Amino acid sequence: MTGIAVTLYYFCGHTLSATHPKLEAVMAGRQAKLLTPAQLRAALKRVRAGRYPARDHTMLLLSHKAGLRAMEISGLTWAMALTSSGTLAEHIALENSICKRSSGRSIPIHPDLRSALLRLHRQDGGEGHVIKSERGQRLRASSVVHWFRELYAELELHGCSSHSGRRGFITAISRKLAQTHGSLRDVQLLAGHRDLATTQKYIEGDSVAQRKLVSLL
Repeated sequence: MTGIAVTLYYFCGHTLSATHPKLEAVMAGRQAKLLTPAQLRAALKRVRAGRYPARDHTMLLLSHKAGLRAMEISGLTWAMALTSSGTLAEHIALENSICKRSSGRSIPIHPDLRSALLRLHRQDGGEGHVIKSERGQRLRASSVVHWFRELYAELELHGCSSHSGRRGFITAISRKLAQTHGSLRDVQLLAGHRDLATTQKYIEGDSVAQRKLVSLL
């Protein structure tokens, strides 16, 4: 296995169940398939024509442009995305309490995601959880997993799951490293993973490079 293959193996992880809130990749130990740019555009077009376009557009971009897990999308609150004055922040500050293995982190907000969040904030009022159910309650992680599965099935994107956006995010920013002078440590921090084998011990993170990585998606 090549070095980059080992790196992506550590980044992407595996899941055991398509409905478990903490384990949201494709079943049977296979990696969730990545969407092509055209497939992502088709998915965005589909959700914008749905019953909850602002919410669903934001949910899709939280996966593809911020690399959030289903449990993190479910647990995300407006307080993690807003400044103390109530305006949209430059970063999403994920708290340990909603992340797998307490992997809280700060993720720069991609311009596309920013637009979606601003639209949803105007509609929602900016209180409580960002992604809500029909009744205005937190959308459970298992429901987030189901939502992605149904969307991708409708688009006939076989092998795609709620983990596809996260895998695509990690893969894309890994490929942009040479353009930003960043390191795999920056990718690891954005992904919220604990380990990058021995390499992690030698690589220092760079917040400027992290912002550049996300802006290049």
